[in-house]
Amino acid sequence: MVVKVIELVGESKENWEDAIQNAVSEASKTVRNISGVEVLNFTCDVEDGKITDYKCDVHVAFKVDGK
Repeated sequence: MVVKVIELVGESKENWEDAIQNAVSEASKTVRNISGVEVLNFTCDVEDGKITDYKCDVHVAFKVDGK
C-alpha cells in the first residue's frame, strides 16, 4: 500500500475545527480514500482586537492503489 500526503490550509470564520473540516471537505472533492489528517499549525487573522479568520495548516493523507 502507498499513502500520499498533500498540504492544505483550511479557513473558517467560526473556529479551528471548522477550518480543518473545510480543508478535508474541499480535498474530498478531488481526492479519494482520505485516511487521515495531521494538523501542523493553528493561526488566525485579527482586526481591531478580534479574531476574524481561523486557519489551519494540515497534511491530508490518502491511500493510493498499488496497481
